[in-house]
Amino acid sequence: MAVPLFDPSTPLEALQPPLRAAIDDVLAAGRWILGPQVAAFEREWADYIGTTEAIGVANGTEAITIALRALGVGPGDDVVVPSFTYFASAGAIPPTGARPVFCDVDPATSCVTLATVRAAVTPRTKAVVAVHLFGNVAPVREIEEELGLPVVEDVAQAAGSLAAAGARPGNLGVIGTFSFYPSKNLGAFGDGGAITTSDAALAERVRTLRFHGAADKVTHTEVGYNSRLDELQAAILRVQLPKLDGWADHRRAAGSWYEAAGLARHAALPEPTDGSRPAWGLYVIRVSDPDALAARLAEREIGARAYYRVPIHQQPVFAAEHGATPLPGTAEAARTHLAIPISAAITREQVEEVVEAIRDATAAS
Repeated sequence: MAVPLFDPSTPLEALQPPLRAAIDDVLAAGRWILGPQVAAFEREWADYIGTTEAIGVANGTEAITIALRALGVGPGDDVVVPSFTYFASAGAIPPTGARPVFCDVDPATSCVTLATVRAAVTPRTKAVVAVHLFGNVAPVREIEEELGLPVVEDVAQAAGSLAAAGARPGNLGVIGTFSFYPSKNLGAFGDGGAITTSDAALAERVRTLRFHGAADKVTHTEVGYNSRLDELQAAILRVQLPKLDGWADHRRAAGSWYEAAGLARHAALPEPTDGSRPAWGLYVIRVSDPDALAARLAEREIGARAYYRVPIHQQPVFAAEHGATPLPGTAEAARTHLAIPISAAITREQVEEVVEAIRDATAAS
């Protein structure tokens, strides 16, 4: 049985008629940028996350840059960010003029902790980027309360996840950022992003920055960005949003199926952070030889891949300044991680097939 790493198409099959109707509505209206679909999605997304404000932007990377700028981050400042994450989490920092300072993660959760962030704070630290990696939930409130630093939540991989007491990522700290890249838990049909906050002043600054630094579109008070969610993507996201919680529940269930099938006997499973209920955007296990396991799984047409084998602080663009930074948790996670199939449509039979293949591969090694 072939099992793909991702399956973004199957959950959308039943949504084809409303998706086509939504696209036709946009075509008929002839509004393409910052129109009624974007305004409606911003209201609906804020309601879903639990914030008073949501602002659509062009993509998740610019969402982080704009959020940092809105917080006043600029030249001479440091921003703490994990090295074990997608490059954009750190790559969004230099465009503000600030410097990324890399912190470690707990390899069991793939997330930063209060201790790893505290260890990276410098006298120039202005903010922290906390990544809810793979759908797990970083301890945002603890970091803000204990360190007195604003946290930008990178929620690109965690739409639909839940923190303690049911709070949603994107509403755990002062400001949250989202990507709606097609492979995400809530995906557009192209690029898209959003920023959430309950701080009205921050929201206004974000709106100004996304439109070339002009609050009224004609008076430019600063140099901003051309970063706007378009009408077509907003309409597509609005059709999918009512399904997100069901898709998230399915991703959680798939994680429990992996546990029930005995995968923990053959690999280290991802551990949810305290009180969290991750909607696994990626299901990432840890094994001693992940590349060999991926090759064995490919022989059985099962998707698997590593994502961050070279962590960001050792990437060529940052290695000269940061490459020697000792980050033991990051090193372990980078060396041992392997993503295996998960989606909002994966079946229990497919999960059991993956576990059987992993069992056979590890027994033969």
